[in-house]
Amino acid sequence: MVSLLLDCHELAARLATDDPPVVLDVRWTLGGPSGEDAFRKGHIPGARFVDLDHELSAPPGPGRHPLPDAASFGEAMRRRGVDESRLVVAYDAATGTSAARAWWLLRYFGHPNVALLDGGYAAWTAAGLPTEEGADHDPQPGRFDPTPGGMPLLDADGAAAMARRGVLVDARAPERFRGENEPVDPAAGHIPGARNLPAQLTENPDGTFLSPDALRERYGTVGVVSGEPVAVYCGSGVVATEGVFALGLAGIDAALYAGSWSEWITDPSRPIELGDPFSSGREPRA
Repeated sequence: MVSLLLDCHELAARLATDDPPVVLDVRWTLGGPSGEDAFRKGHIPGARFVDLDHELSAPPGPGRHPLPDAASFGEAMRRRGVDESRLVVAYDAATGTSAARAWWLLRYFGHPNVALLDGGYAAWTAAGLPTEEGADHDPQPGRFDPTPGGMPLLDADGAAAMARRGVLVDARAPERFRGENEPVDPAAGHIPGARNLPAQLTENPDGTFLSPDALRERYGTVGVVSGEPVAVYCGSGVVATEGVFALGLAGIDAALYAGSWSEWITDPSRPIELGDPFSSGREPRA
């Protein structure tokens, strides 16, 4: 199996072989237009555009980005040429945030060989590698029969339990975690007992991922220890997949609460916590 992460030169070399990977362009902006316009202006040669809102998510409710069902996800991936016998490499603009959603879903639905492009499209163009313009053209359909269960997944009750017996990481910005500013969802705050480590802190300034040692050290600051239970959530289950991916780079298996905050707050009986108790001298559990 290929590494979880390829740099742009490794991907270019693989694309030049007789068995090139399937490359998925997953550029996306929260609340913004589809990344298809950016794709048309330039993309890695042979890449296929994937719409996160429509192909990597079910319609909203409950939560903003519910997981797609196996049938619709499988149809979308086969249409993009995804084949269970070929390596799939996903990329986005730079950070891996939306590409990690494709990585997680493919792994969850049973694809054995999926990687991310480290640094995304920005790294590819910075290296002076070739690009092409124009619309996507669906390739020969691939063979991929999705079977759910390939990655650990939590519901709301499981997330609440994780906060009590392990470490539940909130991957949103600190001000959203503390409840000081909530620009997207109708209620502010976080799941009681969660620890805050924004997904952006898993990246270098250029959007590439930190080294495994640096990632272990960073997650250790919120009590994550290899071998102990850990899960990640965010606003709607997209950014959290970057956290799961980063923990995987560090050699730590993590579950995903896919419904995340936007689902949690749909039930008024679920408690909400404000502030950050771990920033005021209270030590996280080891």
